[in-house]
Amino acid sequence: MSFLYPSFLFGMLALSVPVAIHLFNFRRTRRVFFTNVALLKTVQTETKSFRRLKHLLILACRCLAIACLVLAFAQPFIPSKSRLGVSRQGFTSLYLDNSYSMQNEENEKRYLDIATGKLDELLGLFRNASSLQLVTNDFSAQEQTVSTAEALRDRVTTVRFAHTPRTLAEVYRRQKNLLATQNPAGGSQFFWFSDFQKSTVGDLSRLKIDTAQRVFLVPMEARPTRNVYVDSVWLSTPFVRELQNNTLNVRVRNSGTESVRNLPLRLFIDQAQVSTAAVSLPGQGAATAVLNFNVTQKGFRRGRIAFEDYPITFDNEYFFTLQASPAIRVLHLYDQKSGPGYIENVYGNDSLFITRSFSAQNVDVGQLRSADLVVLEGIPTIGGTLQADLQRFVRQGGSVAIFPATAPSAAAWAGFLGGLGINGLQVTAAPGSTPVPPQPLAAPARQSPFFRDIFEQSDRQELLNLPDATPVWQWRAVGERLLSLRNGTPLLTQSRVGTGQVYVFASPLQADYGTLPMHALFVPVMYQIAALSARPQRMAYSFDENTIEMTVNDATPNTVYKLKRGDVELIPVQRLNGNQLLLEMPKSNQLSAGQELESGYYELQKNSTVGPAQTEKLLALNHGNRESAMDYYTPDELRRAFAGQSNVQVFDSIRDGDFVDEIREQNLGTNLWKYFILAALGFLLAEIGVIRFMRG
Repeated sequence: MSFLYPSFLFGMLALSVPVAIHLFNFRRTRRVFFTNVALLKTVQTETKSFRRLKHLLILACRCLAIACLVLAFAQPFIPSKSRLGVSRQGFTSLYLDNSYSMQNEENEKRYLDIATGKLDELLGLFRNASSLQLVTNDFSAQEQTVSTAEALRDRVTTVRFAHTPRTLAEVYRRQKNLLATQNPAGGSQFFWFSDFQKSTVGDLSRLKIDTAQRVFLVPMEARPTRNVYVDSVWLSTPFVRELQNNTLNVRVRNSGTESVRNLPLRLFIDQAQVSTAAVSLPGQGAATAVLNFNVTQKGFRRGRIAFEDYPITFDNEYFFTLQASPAIRVLHLYDQKSGPGYIENVYGNDSLFITRSFSAQNVDVGQLRSADLVVLEGIPTIGGTLQADLQRFVRQGGSVAIFPATAPSAAAWAGFLGGLGINGLQVTAAPGSTPVPPQPLAAPARQSPFFRDIFEQSDRQELLNLPDATPVWQWRAVGERLLSLRNGTPLLTQSRVGTGQVYVFASPLQADYGTLPMHALFVPVMYQIAALSARPQRMAYSFDENTIEMTVNDATPNTVYKLKRGDVELIPVQRLNGNQLLLEMPKSNQLSAGQELESGYYELQKNSTVGPAQTEKLLALNHGNRESAMDYYTPDELRRAFAGQSNVQVFDSIRDGDFVDEIREQNLGTNLWKYFILAALGFLLAEIGVIRFMRG
């Protein structure tokens, strides 16, 4: 038997008080004379012996009652047989997993509530400890201080779900940081209450626990359950046009083993339900739903996918934004410019396009950062900074359409196009030579995706009157051949380079080189090139992303951007590189008191020195889908993951009714103070009984 507070054993000195009272009884006795002396001698002998026994019993009861009371205050216990043990006088850190996966339920009770109740019971074992820490996924500042058991009990009742999942390596590192500042006299132990979700806890095989610390894993023993979540959404077309039919693809996934049949998906645009579809999902499977919609106004629209799925509800909605009829930015660079100005006429008559024209000799290459399509017209030679920046522009997702000059430089253009994977360039027109007669075009391939929207309403007979053209260069056609002459010579090809596109025309826009610029086919071809050049919209972002990148307009080096949703305003860490803005997504511990990041729409605003802040973009932010995967470590898998680390103990389940008793018996030992309190009360009752019933 051991004692938690052995200093209280000095209280045993109090046993001298009843002994002294028994040995030194100072009451005076009166002498009484009787006539029959013989009879009184017999009675006196019997009474004295009986009273001596009675006094000894009273003394024993008093001494034993005091001894039991002293032992109770010293808190005796039988040490645990476990080699780990737990020190209530050392540093104890308790981790409570409050991630969204703890919304799962067992017997209509959430995992977080179950863990909170058991944690409250565990704090009862440390009621006299003063070096306690409570860690949650919030990683807030108050978690980096030690508290008493009562203070932690108050905090446990206020724990809410956190949007930032933490790996166990991050939790362990945070617990050790506070331990290093405390340096307690006793041992240190860490308790982890979690469902141990495989997608969020990290690689457990690489987590090594310091042998000077003891770690106790308390799993929820969660079982894979049905949970449906939106994996991704995307448009069938590069952008949304107003007053036209648009198609949204929604990919949903089922992380559980139970199949789901005919789950209704609802599409909302600006709070109005515009479409619905039903999907069936096999266990651990996925499906794609197609929803049709149209919008009646330009600008940013708020989109939302909603469905009903229990018990996990945090991912039952997916927010996204749509930019209806976004402006396509066309940068026109020229040297030998066509007289009628075909490029400006094509793109200048539609508000969908924002066109800027510059001479290729005087252009600022920084203009490329804000362009979707670059049209190169009649440039004899290309090189230097413009060549390198154009190649970089294409690989980063931009599109380039090239109309050659009447006598282009073979060496310069072969080097430029070769850097984009278009080889074998040969110039067929000599400087100063007379153009050869134009040749008619062959009919375009209607089945090509490029011409799908151009000819779907046209009659085939309308294409009999085709334009003609005179090529000034030839190349080894790569990608898709969109237009060709009847002799098989390519007139227009489309090539993918990185995430961008390169369109190469074989003839200039000059009138001597054909009728293509004046033909009805020219406008829809150039419209389609521009439409396919629109960068795919980033419809939604995730809180799990470390940084998000977007293009902003009219940015200055001193501009400060912030995210605003209702009363919540956040100024994230940001970097501005030209017109590219990078924002670091804030974590739970970076929020101010009372702030909470919720899925929904956030306005990207920039501060203005004059007037109120201006809204630059509308962003949709969702919680990551890592926690939507309902797959957990079992106790046996946890033991195998920490095999060889004897200072790590894994309990079978938190739902056991004797969970805290098991911790006490296996690690704290068996407390005996209650029994000594009962024994002290028993001896006091025995003393009362002796005094009352033993009469001599």
